[in-house]
Amino acid sequence: MNRKIFVLLSVLLAATFMLTACGTAAATEAAAEEPAMDDTAMEEAPAEAAAEPVTITWWHISTKDPALSDWQKMADDYMADHPNVNIEITVLENESFKTKLTTVMQSGEVPDIFQSWGGGTLKEQIDAGLLKDITADLDADGGAWRDTFAPGALAVFSSDGENYGVPWDMGMVGWWYNKDLFTQAGITDTPKTWAEFLTDVQLLKDAGITPIALGEGDSWTGMHIWSYLATRIGGEAAFTAAADRSGAFTDPAFVQAGVELQNLIDMEPFQDGYLGATHDEMQATFGNGKAAMELSGQWAPSVEAANSADGVGVANLGMFNFPTVEGGAGAITDVIGGGNGFAIGKDAEPEAIDFVKYLTNVQNQTIIGASGTGIPVVKGAEVGLTDPNLLLVQQSFAAAKYFQLYYDQVLPSAMGGIINDAVQKLYAGTATADDVAAEIEAGAQEQIK
Repeated sequence: MNRKIFVLLSVLLAATFMLTACGTAAATEAAAEEPAMDDTAMEEAPAEAAAEPVTITWWHISTKDPALSDWQKMADDYMADHPNVNIEITVLENESFKTKLTTVMQSGEVPDIFQSWGGGTLKEQIDAGLLKDITADLDADGGAWRDTFAPGALAVFSSDGENYGVPWDMGMVGWWYNKDLFTQAGITDTPKTWAEFLTDVQLLKDAGITPIALGEGDSWTGMHIWSYLATRIGGEAAFTAAADRSGAFTDPAFVQAGVELQNLIDMEPFQDGYLGATHDEMQATFGNGKAAMELSGQWAPSVEAANSADGVGVANLGMFNFPTVEGGAGAITDVIGGGNGFAIGKDAEPEAIDFVKYLTNVQNQTIIGASGTGIPVVKGAEVGLTDPNLLLVQQSFAAAKYFQLYYDQVLPSAMGGIINDAVQKLYAGTATADDVAAEIEAGAQEQIK
């Protein structure tokens, strides 16, 4: 090898060795200066940020047990599972609740969750911008939460297709009947049409049995027959039009309801003295086996038993839906009733909606049914009901696609008295079907703005 080349290679190798040694020394020195990380610090993962504290305000009207304790335990259990959430519960008696809620609503301060019956009051709160639209929450995950509810009951807490609350308890009006008296009259099946109903009324009269107990001294008891007839004849569309003033209470469905009711009245199907009888006297007449039927709500079995001579009432009791009217738009599954729900305040945090979702899950709804606090509205929770009569009610309203809220709840409150008084004149024989419709429409023009 050429000596000059050999010398050059030797110099290059020496330089490379020196650079490598310097780099290693520098790295070693830097490492020595940097503090060592102990094993514990290396094993610890970054801590997840704690959830922000949230306070939920909840007003309800269940002042007595078991409901009072049920709601408290559900709140306690939820807070235990969600340590960042604090639920402040305010419990108020019904009338006190309405007074206090009105006051806070006027100030614009709204509880996150509060008792609601839906209907006209809910609509006023929505129009005033006081409630939160929870439609998206119900429809999330393919409508998983929405699909748990009986659809008709859920619709009571909606407006223009959007939900601002959910139900937790519902009831309805239906025909309660004495199966033994039906058998005595030779009636083997419950009527499905109004014509069949009138035929059964006549069969009962022919057998010497009073067909219907009525307490028209409390005029709302008889009003239910008229409103059901209007629902069966006109369906949802007729009532909606009359209520939003695109139609009127003088429209054919309401006049025909009066005509059909008059046909029933002309058969003299009620007990003696029914025009002056109270609601409880009506229940006593039925509970003592002195009449075959009564149109009443889910409270009827307990009230008629309490007012009966033996304190037991009708032993062989049944219930059927108000029959359809031939040619009418309403279905036999459509029901009239009402119940309890939770409305959601405009400033409610997501945690408040999640808590309502928790309150209305199938487990908690089953507790509500089993304790007798209410009739559950969530599918599957009916297993908690031990009273077979309440189960009949639950099965009927669960099948309803159209749930007509009581007229005096869905309309301005004054309309309830106007409708009751007008319909009572049919029973007293002092007005015609046309007169009744005209009187109700006059009231609507005054009261519905």
